Amino acid sequence: MTKEWTSKKDLFEVIDVRKLTGNFLPMLLKKGSITSVGEGICVVQSFEPIPLYSAMADLGFEYVTEKTSDNEYRVYFYKIKEKQANMAGGGNVPLKPTAMVNFKKIDDSLADLVVNFWDLIWGENSVFEMKVKLLLSLANGVGGGRFRQATRELVKGYATGVTVAELDELFSMFVWNQGVGTFASEIGPSPLFAAYSLIKEQEQKGIPKADILKELIERFGENNPQVGTLYKGKE
Repeated sequence: MTKEWTSKKDLFEVIDVRKLTGNFLPMLLKKGSITSVGEGICVVQSFEPIPLYSAMADLGFEYVTEKTSDNEYRVYFYKIKEKQANMAGGGNVPLKPTAMVNFKKIDDSLADLVVNFWDLIWGENSVFEMKVKLLLSLANGVGGGRFRQATRELVKGYATGVTVAELDELFSMFVWNQGVGTFASEIGPSPLFAAYSLIKEQEQKGIPKADILKELIERFGENNPQVGTLYKGKE
């Protein structure tokens, strides 16, 4: 069914991100947050930007996607209601899959394949509850020595409802499965354990979860070189 607002989509401001190599998501979310109800923007990308759909939906947008060529997608976002994102920077789940930009640097077709694979795994049609899936992904990251991935999943998991009691049990399993030596030398000094310790210490002090999440994102978000997925060059 054609959406009524599409009749004026050609009047939307066009934001072409195809040549942008940095993390342009905050810019798009900021633009979305200041867009008025009844107005829209058009995002142009070389692959279908599927992860952007849920991020913009969290800000009150619906969308229509057009594939205009093999290497050009135009997504028209129209704001149907005013909606406040729960997380700093926009959206209801922090740490979006910004690494998709890295695949675009290699090949547009590769980026399109990867983003659709991402949607298959992390899209809405899932049997697992999201927090369970994030805990599984966290554990897989630890098992593979990918603490960057594991830390990101921990932050997202906490945002989606993972409790300290669940984290306590999970980290106890890491000691059991990985061994005391590995835990002491690899997991303990990692940003993953630092993020877990922060959550536990702050909750014990009675600090509200929203404030804990804010500090988590500040300390273990994209600006942390041990957690971020985009190369920022020399400081």
